[in-house]
Amino acid sequence: MPDHGKKYLEAAKLVDHARLYSPAEGAELVRKTSYVGFDASVEAHLRLGVDPRHADQMVRGTVVLPHGTGKVVRVVVFAQGEKALEALRAGADEVGAEDLVKKIEAGWTDFDVALAAPDVMGMVGRLGRILGRKGLMPNPKSGTITFDLERAIKEVKAGRVEFKVDKGGIIHVPFGKASFESQQLVDNLATLLDAINRARPSGAKGQYLRTLTITPTMGPGIRIDIPAVLAIAAAS
Repeated sequence: MPDHGKKYLEAAKLVDHARLYSPAEGAELVRKTSYVGFDASVEAHLRLGVDPRHADQMVRGTVVLPHGTGKVVRVVVFAQGEKALEALRAGADEVGAEDLVKKIEAGWTDFDVALAAPDVMGMVGRLGRILGRKGLMPNPKSGTITFDLERAIKEVKAGRVEFKVDKGGIIHVPFGKASFESQQLVDNLATLLDAINRARPSGAKGQYLRTLTITPTMGPGIRIDIPAVLAIAAAS
């Protein structure tokens, strides 16, 4: 593994890796440790006390962040008839049915989220191999297969994010940008952690929320006090 660069090492000196930071301190620090020449994403990495190999310990869900993600989200919608018109009115970037399926089969995947009305999933299913590899396949568990397309599109555009535990028992989710105000990052983090806490599966035993680290793109990790974040969520 290559050594970290000079800018990373300088940013890492600002972080005390032996302590837990309060949400406010962590939010301020994560903005200071972003050294890249663009508006970096800020990510949460949450280690859970679950074994996702067991179905009753899988953690997955969605949540709308109060201040959005800071990212312009490109949304495509698989729909036809009146539902296609609804999607267009709600601000979808691309809407179609068989024509959209063929466009993606030809190699086009210039979008961030795919939604679908349930009645067209028969044709969308052909895209499983293409969209599945990119994590873009519509799925009812993530709220991306729905007849309420207007609500889904508005939520995605407003900052709805999906969280899903990986095989290592960790959830990785972007929850803002380094350009956000510290309080915006705190609000988003509290909303995200509250949603993950509420999604605790029936099979989880012992300590569920283990460790929480936030980090800017390519920056050092900052460990955050989990109970302090949950207290903010409970008070809001």
